[in-house]
Amino acid sequence: MNNGQRPILGISVGDPAGIGPEITAKALAEKHIYDICRPLVVCDLRIMEDAVEFSKLDLKIRTVSKPSEGWYEFGTIDVLDMHNVDMATFQYKKVAAMTGKASYEYIEKVIQLALAKEIDATITGPIHKEAINAAGIHEAGHTEIYARLTGTKDYAMMLAEGDFRVVHVSTHVSLQEAINRAKKERVHKVICLADEALKKMGIPNPRIAVAGLNPHAGENGMFGQEEIKEIIPAIEQARAEGKTVEGPIPPDTVFSKMKGGQYDIVVVMYHDQGHIPTKLAGFNYDRATNTWLSMSGVNITLGLPIIRSSVDHGVAFGKAGEGRANPESMLQAIEMGVRMV
Repeated sequence: MNNGQRPILGISVGDPAGIGPEITAKALAEKHIYDICRPLVVCDLRIMEDAVEFSKLDLKIRTVSKPSEGWYEFGTIDVLDMHNVDMATFQYKKVAAMTGKASYEYIEKVIQLALAKEIDATITGPIHKEAINAAGIHEAGHTEIYARLTGTKDYAMMLAEGDFRVVHVSTHVSLQEAINRAKKERVHKVICLADEALKKMGIPNPRIAVAGLNPHAGENGMFGQEEIKEIIPAIEQARAEGKTVEGPIPPDTVFSKMKGGQYDIVVVMYHDQGHIPTKLAGFNYDRATNTWLSMSGVNITLGLPIIRSSVDHGVAFGKAGEGRANPESMLQAIEMGVRMV
């Protein structure tokens, strides 16, 4: 729907019992966000009011029933009130079916708005998978929810911390299932999704590395056959299509090479293979103060018919409702959403 104006970004805040509402409010307390976009918060009004209050932010809140009613002016947060949290029973820091259901409804709403072209992109705060499942909604995570609600078959999760990027062949499955999913067709599809995404982000010839599944990338079959039977054929097919792809590269060296500028993205085979190095790059914990000095990084779902950019961290129940959460990742997610529009 963007017609040259600042894009409208629908922000689903995540689980109300976590830090999502707080980091959303803090992000929208930064004037430059309103210089680049028109943010619409999808949440329960009272939750956002509470987040503004305990965070001691000088912000006003107004409700809208649809995106076109928003003022989108710095100093006032436009909230599409979902009326789905009972404040009499609500508690921060707790897993609850009510807040799991609420967080799912926020996601569902921004997806509906994006599919209807009433907003230009969706930004998601952290959800709690146990809470969502307690509400009877059996989904593994945001990525899977987006895929189902948009009818998307081929999709992938990309994490980014600056120029440090990974994209996953599989995510929220057991390690055994991840091994089973490392097939030629899937690896090739993820290479293609990565190539397409980086070109849209302004990188004309993405340099793609593919990590091995096994130690030493299989060592020519000594430590597993997956590289020989599945991963190498996928890489060869992508090269034949004109893509710049190298691999399989041993997982213990490929991320250092990307950090040094040799690659633009690494295709990883499973959840922790990609999440651990990316969070090591973006998360900085200070033992002296017992706080996270930085929690940066962005989660992007590739292959969707709509834009989805997200924070790259969890609900952080330990500090929820206290006003000390770091909004850095939410700021980056919003900025990435604008860039993708």
